[in-house]
Amino acid sequence: MAGGGDWSVMDTFHLLLLVAALPLVSRGATRDATAWTEEKNYHQPVILNSSSLRQVAEGTSISQMWQNDLRPLLIERYPGSPGSYAARQHIMKRIQRLQADWVLEVDTFLSQTPYGYRSFSNIISTHNPTAKRHLVLACHYDSKYFPHWDNKVFVGATDSAVPCAMMLELARALDKQLLTLKNVSDSKPDLSLQLIFFDGEEAFLHWSPQDSLYGSRHLASKMASTLHPPGATRTNKLQGIDLLVLLDLIGAPNPTFLSFFPNSARWFNRLQAIERELHELRLLKHHSQERLYFRGNHYSSGIQDDHIPFLRRGVPVLHLIPSPFPEVWHTMEDNEENLDEPTIDNLNKILQVFVLEYLHL
Repeated sequence: MAGGGDWSVMDTFHLLLLVAALPLVSRGATRDATAWTEEKNYHQPVILNSSSLRQVAEGTSISQMWQNDLRPLLIERYPGSPGSYAARQHIMKRIQRLQADWVLEVDTFLSQTPYGYRSFSNIISTHNPTAKRHLVLACHYDSKYFPHWDNKVFVGATDSAVPCAMMLELARALDKQLLTLKNVSDSKPDLSLQLIFFDGEEAFLHWSPQDSLYGSRHLASKMASTLHPPGATRTNKLQGIDLLVLLDLIGAPNPTFLSFFPNSARWFNRLQAIERELHELRLLKHHSQERLYFRGNHYSSGIQDDHIPFLRRGVPVLHLIPSPFPEVWHTMEDNEENLDEPTIDNLNKILQVFVLEYLHL
């Protein structure tokens, strides 16, 4: 009886330990389920060596980008116009031809404007949509509406045909590397790439909270209410954005980029380092060490752009917009003739290196 009594005590003791541990396991499972949303805060790049940097420089082609990606976008393309449809089709066809497994989504919606309800269509191209986290590159593909004057139309070369073309060239130049990301031993990688082309960034009349950022306001709200990754019950697509890199007003000579937000300063610093490294290897054209593109800090969210709806919801933002704006901003002179090819080529190389390092490719 004494022996039997001892075993009973031990069984009860073990049972109590097991019951006590259950809440801890449950809490641990909850932590594991949400911890991935914090990984962006301590993510580190894998720095490319000199040989890899030369391969990137050799793999990108400004002439191909200019002819195949940029020129078809140098048209009037305000929301709802024939040019907007043509630009949208062009962007999607350029992505669909690639080997990497991009999933395209057209986010079409109606919104009230000073001219009544208009239709807008964001383009979202996602590599490995089931990946929990995505580095997001974004720009707007619409052009500002201006009445025709002296047979001229506003084509918005820097605003933002060039950023669109840069993103398309990046997808082409990194196609093989992105394909390997899909084919890694882990069939469901936790980090991948997403490209967003916003519609309706520009105001139809006068910039205001209601007349501007139509596409980004809609998409940020939609992503905030969309559960992610598949099967999730508590996390959404906005939480899946590691970093939103927004490109705007790029293409004029001698741009100066500033770091606007403390929580993305380390990534801006990485762009500075990449620029210096490429310069030292003589891989940048007509580039001066005394006239670097990426300069100091200017912590301010005063520039209104497509990042604002995401920033307000806590998404880390790296805003790549020249300060000051190009002299041709919102004039008919924002055209192909006033673009600076070496600058765009240099920025292509810097951005492509940044993406490769971020994704560990």
